Amino acid sequence: MSSTATSPPSADKVDGFSRKSVRKAKQKRSQSSSQFRSQGKPIELTPLPLLKDVPGAEQPELFLQKLQQCCTLFDFMDTLSDLKMKEYKRSTLNELVDYVTVSRGYLTEQAYPEVVKMVSYNIFRTLPPSDSNEFDPEEDEPTLEASWPHLQLVYEFFIRFLESQEFQPSIAKKYIDQKFVLQLLELFDSEDPRERDYLKTVLHRIYGKFLGLRAFIRKQINNIFLRFVYETEHFNGVAELLEILGSIINGFALPLKAEHKQFLVKVLIPLHTVRSLSLFHAQLAYCIVQFLEKDPVLTEPVIRGLLKFWPKTCSQKEVMFLGELEEILDVIEPTQFVKIQELLFKQISRCVSSPHFQVAERTLYYWNNEYIMSLIEENSSVILPIMFASLYRISKEHWNPAIVALVYNVLKAFMEMNSVLFDELTATYKSDRQREKKKEKEREELWKMLEDLELKKGLQNDGIIPT
Repeated sequence: MSSTATSPPSADKVDGFSRKSVRKAKQKRSQSSSQFRSQGKPIELTPLPLLKDVPGAEQPELFLQKLQQCCTLFDFMDTLSDLKMKEYKRSTLNELVDYVTVSRGYLTEQAYPEVVKMVSYNIFRTLPPSDSNEFDPEEDEPTLEASWPHLQLVYEFFIRFLESQEFQPSIAKKYIDQKFVLQLLELFDSEDPRERDYLKTVLHRIYGKFLGLRAFIRKQINNIFLRFVYETEHFNGVAELLEILGSIINGFALPLKAEHKQFLVKVLIPLHTVRSLSLFHAQLAYCIVQFLEKDPVLTEPVIRGLLKFWPKTCSQKEVMFLGELEEILDVIEPTQFVKIQELLFKQISRCVSSPHFQVAERTLYYWNNEYIMSLIEENSSVILPIMFASLYRISKEHWNPAIVALVYNVLKAFMEMNSVLFDELTATYKSDRQREKKKEKEREELWKMLEDLELKKGLQNDGIIPT
C-alpha cells in the first residue's frame, strides 16, 4: 500500500492546554491511495468504438464491454505510469456517465451485475492509513485520494445509474445487498471530503430505492455511532451520516416506533459527549430538532439528556449546547416547556453567571428571541425567582461592560413582565445581602477576638504579661 512519507512533528510549539502537547507544523494536502497493482508491466486496454458511433442494437453489448474495461485499476501514486491508459479509462468513464444520463434501453438485466461489479472494483478498498498517527480533523489537512480522477467519475456514473428512469430495484436488489451496503458504509471513514460527499448521495439514493434495506442501513449507522462514542472516537463520516439521517427522520411515520425513540436517547444524545463535536454538531442538532417536531413528547428526555452531558470545562462546547438548546426552544410546545422549565433555567442561570464572556453572552441572547420571551413571560412566576439572584449580582459585579448592559436589558424585561414579583425579589435579595454582610462582620469580629485571645495566651506563657 502506497503512502506519502510524513514529516517529523515540529517541537517548537508547545501548548500545555492542548490535547496534544506537541503540535505538528501545518502540512500541505497530501495524497494517498489504497489502489495499486502488483505487476510491474504496463497495462494495455484495447480501444473500443464510441457508443454513439455504433448502431442502437449493438450498444448494450458495447456498454457491457466498456464496463468490464473500467474494472482495470491503475497505480496513481506512480504519476508517470500508464498515462495513456489512465486517460483512456477516464474518457471511457466520462462517456459512460453521459450515456446512462441520456440513453434509453441500455439497462438490460445483464447490465446490473456488470455495473455493480465495475463500481465495486473501483470504490471498495481498504482505506489508506492517515499520514499522521494522530490525525485531528479540526487541525490537520485530510489525505486526498490519489485515484480521484477515476473514482469521481465512477461515483458520478453510479448515481446516474441509480437515478435512471429505467432503473428497476427488483432486479438490482440481487446485487445491491447488505454486503454491498456494509462495504459502502466503511468508506465513510475516508479522509477525503469529496468522496464522503458522493457516498452521502449514493447511500441516500439506495435508502430511497430499496425498501428492504432501510432497517439494515439504520441499524448499521446505529452501530457505527455506538462504536464511535464508546470505543474509537474516530470516524470521518459522522457529519455525512447525520445529514442522511436528518432526511430519514423527516420521513418517519407517526406514531414513532420504539426503535426510533431508542436511537434518539441511546445514540444521538450521547454523541454530544465526543470531543470532536464541533465537526458534526450542526447536523446532530438538526436531527434532534427533527425528532421533536415529529413527537413533542420527546422534549423532556432530550433536554434532560443534554443537561446530563452539559460540558463542565469546555466553553466552546458550552456555546454549542446553548445554540442547540435555543433551536429546541424555538419548536418546543408550551405544555412541554412547563415540564422542564425549572431544571432548564437553573442551568441557564449558571451559564449567565459564567466568567467566560461568550457563554454568558450566548445565554443572554435568548432574551432576544420572541418565542422564548413569550414562554418566559407566561411562566415568569417560576423563572424569575430562579434567575433573579444571578442577574442582580452580575449587574453589580461582572468584569465585562457588554455583559452588564445585556443583563440590565434582561432585568428590565423581567420588571415589565411582573413588577410586583420583581420588587419582592429585589427587597428579599437586598435583605438577604444585608444579613450576609452582618454575618460576615460577626465572623470577622469573632476571628479577631480569637486571634487576640491566642496572642494574649502566648504572651502569658512567655511570661511577658502576668497570668
